[in-house]
Amino acid sequence: MTRHHTPSHWLWLGLALVVVLADQFTKVLIVGRYGLGEGFAVTEFFNIVRVHNTGAAFSFLASAGGWQRWFFTGLGLVSAGVIMWMLKKHPGQKLFGFALACILGGAVGNVMDRVLYGYVVDFLDFHHAGIHFPAFNLADSAITLGAACLVLDEVLRVRRGH
Repeated sequence: MTRHHTPSHWLWLGLALVVVLADQFTKVLIVGRYGLGEGFAVTEFFNIVRVHNTGAAFSFLASAGGWQRWFFTGLGLVSAGVIMWMLKKHPGQKLFGFALACILGGAVGNVMDRVLYGYVVDFLDFHHAGIHFPAFNLADSAITLGAACLVLDEVLRVRRGH
């Protein structure tokens, strides 16, 4: 006899917590070891380098004068509240729950940076032929993975005819 187990929203909140802890742990390591702009080459296309981002993705509004810190902090907190509500409402949707947990953990990780430092600590630097992709961190990676999973979840839902 097989039992079908529906995950609780606590599972998704636990996953989000793991994302936050991993994100903050890596940032503490970077801040403790490197000054702004310092780092090291890992491969010919990837560096670890400490960067501060006062804006949002791709440094959007980075030079806006300071108000963006609280705007993005508030936006992150509101988003976290909405995501937690959605996780509570739909805990059995596994891909959807995974996606939201990744986004939640990433958002909280970056909000913590804004509150603690006034900027987000980025350190993953990919480059090719002298062109650098904007530096990012584990929180950004989790948000991106979560967004991709949301798209996949929607594509699968449409294919199923719902």
